[in-house]
Amino acid sequence: MPTILTINSGSSSVKASLFDVDGTRRNYSYGHLRDPQFGFDQLLHDLSGHAPDVVGHRFVHGGEIAEAARLVDAAERERLEQIVHLAPLHLPGNLMGLDLCRQHFDVPQVACFDTAFHTTLPELAKRLPIPKELELRRFGFHGLNYAYVASRLPGMLGAAARGRIVVAHLGSGASLCMLDNLKSVDTTMGYTPAGGIVMGTRSGDLDPGVMLELSKRYGATQLSDIVFHKMGLLALSDGESSEMADLLASSSTQAKFAVDYFCCQVRAAIGSLAAKAGGVDALVFTGGIGEHSARIREAICAPLGFLGFALDDAANNTASARIERKDTKPVIVLPADEEAMIQNLCLTFAGDTP
Repeated sequence: MPTILTINSGSSSVKASLFDVDGTRRNYSYGHLRDPQFGFDQLLHDLSGHAPDVVGHRFVHGGEIAEAARLVDAAERERLEQIVHLAPLHLPGNLMGLDLCRQHFDVPQVACFDTAFHTTLPELAKRLPIPKELELRRFGFHGLNYAYVASRLPGMLGAAARGRIVVAHLGSGASLCMLDNLKSVDTTMGYTPAGGIVMGTRSGDLDPGVMLELSKRYGATQLSDIVFHKMGLLALSDGESSEMADLLASSSTQAKFAVDYFCCQVRAAIGSLAAKAGGVDALVFTGGIGEHSARIREAICAPLGFLGFALDDAANNTASARIERKDTKPVIVLPADEEAMIQNLCLTFAGDTP
């Protein structure tokens, strides 16, 4: 078994996991960084000389390719540079992590793509109602974690895992995915990670007329900054915070409004996915908010009795793996683990190493 280092680098954070030859795993996290270079310097220090055989990187967007992962050579590095506009909040940090690791580790670097899991989307879910010649479509995101969830569900639900399951990946970035037979058949995010439900600093779906109006008021650079950094929970709370933990701890009216808005949108997305699929058999909460906030899970599920969901308060408050009330449909809390999926994807390339 090779030693694999997984990297998940963003604009202000660096997360990593080292999967060692002896089967141990070490996790590293450096958040709220003004200079992500500091996070990598700290990671190199904390690795204490442990050298990986392969480095796997999370890439939020893979563009039009269907592969779940690719070895990064010069041509692939150039291709990734050309699609930065598809995820400008994420891909610059992803590329920075790749470049820094290439400088420090003379081993294969593998790009693992969040979009790949959604290549199973049917045309009804993939197509956008715009002229086909514009060549824009729904991609879907958070795919590495959705793939991880799908890999875990058979062990938790047995044969029922192959039913219609809504997975809610709720964090500062948030989306939902409908799984059918453990494959993605619908999802809330669209052409970019700015779409879908409301997020920390992103609005999610908006009336196109709003964007047309904003384009009259702001230049492209300024508007892009607003879209990715100044909308969402931050805007709904009148600038108080984009962090759900802060909003839940606040007693302000605007913070409560932002929380209520978020929960309402998640409920609406669950209902929409269920309606399009003809029903839903189970619900999974994952991601930072989905895993850690009993209040948010309760607020989302409270009105969903008509879909067959009801929470056991004690189980929900202790974040048990199963939190549904007896004789209701399964509701699961499953911690996100993109790193485990990256490790699995890297094993294929590790077999080609000298």
